[in-house]
Amino acid sequence: MNLGSWLVLIDLQRIFGEPASHWFTPRFADAAAGAVRLRELFPGRTALTRFLAPETPAGAWVPYYQQWPFALDPANADLYDLVPALPPGDAVLIDRPTFGKWDAATRAALGDASDIILAGVSTDCCVLSTALAAADDGVRVRVVADACAGLSDADHRRALDVMALYGPLIEITTVEEILAERGLGR
Repeated sequence: MNLGSWLVLIDLQRIFGEPASHWFTPRFADAAAGAVRLRELFPGRTALTRFLAPETPAGAWVPYYQQWPFALDPANADLYDLVPALPPGDAVLIDRPTFGKWDAATRAALGDASDIILAGVSTDCCVLSTALAAADDGVRVRVVADACAGLSDADHRRALDVMALYGPLIEITTVEEILAERGLGR
């Protein structure tokens, strides 16, 4: 593993982690616990992303938000906060109104990164969208399966299987494998 890798933690926000939220992701707590363990390994080389609803949706996002009007209600703005277990600290913060978080601005914010490790939620949406865009951009992507969670276990597995098809651009790994590569395995 390239020890200069960046850890990119996707959308570990209250809106996906709180059971009362319409966008609650089962197994969020498991993904967040894995992300917390990984973050300790990447001081100064962690990016935290947040999915933020646009002020005014456009294009295909209009019918999307018609299905999810709570997401545009200013009274729910606090739901977009990161969960307390992952405070910003020294992380690079990346906010986007899109599922995918990888673009030229993200690449520049990470110092032209060529190797990233992805974890977060949801595997079958924002993690998948980010992984494919980064791989297309020539970035080596490692997705930490047990530090991600999908809308269901089946969706999580299907998304991992799709990303595995992009090998060797995208590799599926685990928290323990990342720890072991850094000399911290059991």
